[in-house]
Amino acid sequence: MTLSEHRFQATASSGDVSAILVRPDDAQGLYVFAHGAGAGMQHRFMEAVSDRLASRGLATFRYQFPYMEAGKKGPNPAGVLVKTVRSAVEEARRLAGDLPLVAGGKSMGGRMTSTAAAAEALTGVKGLAFFGFPLHAPGRESSERGAHLAGVALPMLFLQGTRDKLADLSLLEPLLSRVAPRPTLAIVDGADHSFHVLKRSGRTDDEVLDEICGTFADWFFALD
Repeated sequence: MTLSEHRFQATASSGDVSAILVRPDDAQGLYVFAHGAGAGMQHRFMEAVSDRLASRGLATFRYQFPYMEAGKKGPNPAGVLVKTVRSAVEEARRLAGDLPLVAGGKSMGGRMTSTAAAAEALTGVKGLAFFGFPLHAPGRESSERGAHLAGVALPMLFLQGTRDKLADLSLLEPLLSRVAPRPTLAIVDGADHSFHVLKRSGRTDDEVLDEICGTFADWFFALD
C-alpha cells in the first residue's frame, strides 16, 4: 500500500489545498472522500474508513476544503465547496485515472458532492456514497436539503444511523423512494451521526466501522 500527499488548486480565488491518496497494492476502485464541516481529512473517522477500505481493495483520495486548509472554523460558501469537489475529482482522476471512481464524503462533504453532481455531472464518477448524509439541522426536521438528489441520476449509497439527529429516517426514506435510480439505504441500528453506538448496543464503534465499510465495498463492487 502506498500513501502519498498532494496539493491541488481548489478554486482560483481560494488557492491550493492538501490531499492524501491511499492506494492499496490490489486497488480496484477509488473513493473521492470529502470531510465533514467540523473536522478535516486527518480526523480519526476519515483515517479509519480509509484504512478499512484499503483492506478491501479500495483506494481513497481525502482532501481539505479551503476553510479547513486555512484553519478557519466556518465553512466556505457553498459555491466554493462545490468547486472544490469538482477540482478534487479532477485531481483524483489525474492521479489514479485507471481506477473506477466513486465520490462522496462524511456529512457536509457528502452533501456538497451530491450538490455538485446534481448541478453538472462529475466526469468519470460512477456513483456517490455518503457516510451520514446531513438532511437537516438538529431539531429542525425537513427534507429540503435533499431536494437536489433527484437531479443526480447516479447510483447512490446512504449509510445512516438510527440515532442520527441530522437525518430523520421518516423523512429520508420517502425522499429516497422518489429518486431514480433508487438509492441504496443502509441503516445502522443504534448509530449516531458519527457512527458511535452506546455500550448497551452490544457492539463497539470499531465493529460498526467494519460493518459500514464492508457495506460500502459490497455496494462499490456491485456497480456496473
